[in-house]
Amino acid sequence: MRVLTGNDLPTGDVVWWTGSGWSRHIEDACDVADQGESIAHAEQGARRVNVPYVIDATLTADGPRPAHIKDRIRALGPTVRADLTLKPADPMAGSWVI
Repeated sequence: MRVLTGNDLPTGDVVWWTGSGWSRHIEDACDVADQGESIAHAEQGARRVNVPYVIDATLTADGPRPAHIKDRIRALGPTVRADLTLKPADPMAGSWVI
């Protein structure tokens, strides 16, 4: 499985390609197969995402799991405090409370 990731242009949040748009939740990511590079090019050109790239992932019962530790950290958030990690389908994901 191959998934497309990048950063949301306005917020800098890590985002995942869903097949029709971007989500902050990796469980929404779809397999881009050999179309990833062309989707990345189009989305970056449309200024919806910054530095998109294709990664390898394994499909699990909980959704895609990035093969590389760097992308697993990007998918789940900081590793130093469990209360800061991104929870699946968290409606507050990407919102900063000040």
